[in-house]
Amino acid sequence: MARTTKRRRRKHRGTQGGSVESRGRTSRPRSRQEARSRARKQLGQKREGPPTWRSAVNRGLLGAGIFLVLLIVLFHQAVASSVALGALMLAIYIPLGYYMERFFYNRRQAAKRRERAAKDE
Repeated sequence: MARTTKRRRRKHRGTQGGSVESRGRTSRPRSRQEARSRARKQLGQKREGPPTWRSAVNRGLLGAGIFLVLLIVLFHQAVASSVALGALMLAIYIPLGYYMERFFYNRRQAAKRRERAAKDE
C-alpha cells in the first residue's frame, strides 16, 4: 500500500567524505562594530597563508594578458611582437609578484610576532 501523506524532504548537507559542516549563524550581525570586526577577520583569513608560485603565476598571467591586449588594441602594435613582449613581461611579472608577496607576508608575520610579544609582557 502506498503512502498517502507526503514526506518532508531534507537538504543534504554532507560531503562525499562523510563530514557535515554546521551552518553557523545566519542572522544579521547585532551591531556595526561586530560586522566590521567579522569582515576584518575574514579578510585576514583570506590572505593568511604563505605565498605560492601558483598565485604568482596566475597574477603574472593576468598582468601580461592585460599588457598584451593594451599593446595590440590601444597602441596598434603588430601581434607577433606584442606576444613576444608579453612573454617577456610574464617572465618578469612571475618572480616579481612572488617575491613581493613574500615580502608582505613576512611583514605581516613579524607584526603578529611583535603583537604576541607585547601581549605577553
